[in-house]
Amino acid sequence: MHTLGINAAFHDCAAALVCDGRVLAAAEEERFTRIKHGKRPVPFSTWQLPYNAIDYCLGEAGIDLRDVDHIAYSFAPRLLQDSLAPDKSIALPLEPSAAGHGEGGGSPWDPLFLSYIVNAPRQLADGAPHHLQGRFASAGLDHIMRRWQFIEHHLAHEASAFLASPYEETAVLTMDGRGERASTSYGHFEGGKYRRLRQIDLPHSLGLLYEDVTRYLGFLHSSDEYKVMALASYGKPAYMEEFREILRGDGDGGYTMSPPRLEERFGAPRKKGEEFEDRHMDIAHSLQQVLEETILEMAQWLHKETGSSNLCMAGGVALNCVANARLASEGPFQNVWVQPAAGDAGTALGAALWLDFEQRGNGSRDWSMDHAFLGPGYADADIEAFLRRSHVAFRRLKNVAEQAADLLAQEKILGWFEGRMEFGPRALGARSILASPRDPAMQARLNELKDREDFRPVAPLVIEEQAQEWFDAGAKGTIDAPFMLFVFDVLKDKADLIPAVCHIDGTARVQTVNSKQHGLLYDLLRAFEERTGVPVLVNTSFNTRGEPVVCSPRDALECFWTSPLDALVIGSYLVEKPR
Repeated sequence: MHTLGINAAFHDCAAALVCDGRVLAAAEEERFTRIKHGKRPVPFSTWQLPYNAIDYCLGEAGIDLRDVDHIAYSFAPRLLQDSLAPDKSIALPLEPSAAGHGEGGGSPWDPLFLSYIVNAPRQLADGAPHHLQGRFASAGLDHIMRRWQFIEHHLAHEASAFLASPYEETAVLTMDGRGERASTSYGHFEGGKYRRLRQIDLPHSLGLLYEDVTRYLGFLHSSDEYKVMALASYGKPAYMEEFREILRGDGDGGYTMSPPRLEERFGAPRKKGEEFEDRHMDIAHSLQQVLEETILEMAQWLHKETGSSNLCMAGGVALNCVANARLASEGPFQNVWVQPAAGDAGTALGAALWLDFEQRGNGSRDWSMDHAFLGPGYADADIEAFLRRSHVAFRRLKNVAEQAADLLAQEKILGWFEGRMEFGPRALGARSILASPRDPAMQARLNELKDREDFRPVAPLVIEEQAQEWFDAGAKGTIDAPFMLFVFDVLKDKADLIPAVCHIDGTARVQTVNSKQHGLLYDLLRAFEERTGVPVLVNTSFNTRGEPVVCSPRDALECFWTSPLDALVIGSYLVEKPR
């Protein structure tokens, strides 16, 4: 049984294909269209429909759309429609407002997304959103619509966590900006059944508050929250009381929010391109601290309700690796697992997993997400053919790991294109830029190469079984972090050996690598250790500012020639720039 999951008509459109409980393929549409997050600048704003991602998933399985048994769409228009008063006319803006959610301004929804509200009755009658209904029908696929089901947004987030996690029993916490109504949900998966325990509805939202502050601090997109998280390490807790007035715990594991009124509280917002002031860093720091406090309180309640030792999480807020690390070290759960495509792209995965789980009906699971390499891969023959057509000089490597390690030991910066592309926002060693961590100037070199802000850290790859020798594993004594979703303190006696990956607060966002998850990357780390004594490499995403992570050999070659990368290791081949 094949189930296709789709997230569309909003940001981070994606598709995923599940067969009898196992994920065959998953990819974000932006990797094919090269439009990051699916957003064009206003006034040409648009949200993508994941036709390319769907086509890829079907091709990976060797099937046609006619062979799909069920389609799961990660949004339920009826819930949104029912949340509107029946006698209330719909009058919503057609373009995003700079004022943001918390300042009483317009909604950041796009006209295509607004069609869910305006056309909801028609969509429900037709059985699918009208834009996809028409396209599938025109292809002679009317019968597909009878297999279409809407999955609530937060249920898709939840399922993407508990049905992909390594646990047969687990508490579940999802936190994002918004779904149809909910912004936060709590649940428990046990005995092959899932039960939602509680949800928090709009306008109360951790994700929307973080978005508001992101825009206030002058970042271009609300999807730049990770920059605020990085900036927070430079600040002080100067505005804790202000943020505790905005975001209040309810004493029972929940929270409420007051309108942020950021300009009223903190003065004029930072404009894009302006220097960061101390107050900007302090605002970011205070927001991050209050967010962490709130999540810890939520986790305490959820642990009390479930008694579980395990917690799995999804939703965009679950990509906050600093909060995740504090939850793992100070929270009540013994194990914390975060689904690597925790943002809205991951709802395509969750919707497909949930509908597949429901249709099979036996409560069984025999798959868990121990890696995220679910996207397109390219055989050496295809890579070589493309390189020849491109008329670039290249050579075949006899031993990729050994020869790439030689270059890295010489402090060269490599584009690294190997195997199937990652699903989710993190580059995990398939579409990465790799470098040595030994030079303190390497972080600045990489930020300049990618045209990024100076304060942005870069992350370390480390051999899994040696991670605790370089980073503080805490009480557990081991570090298992294959998805780069937790920070750890760099051990003081090792910090001078890997200065490029040490953030200003002494932490690093660690990715552990074992031979099963990515054999070639593991061999590369071993080879680099043999040359330098350091089983650690710098890893950042293979892209430059404003561009999605590369997907195809063409993308990799374009990024290589338009940036100061020293070399490109692509499949079994090496491309270098003329000296």
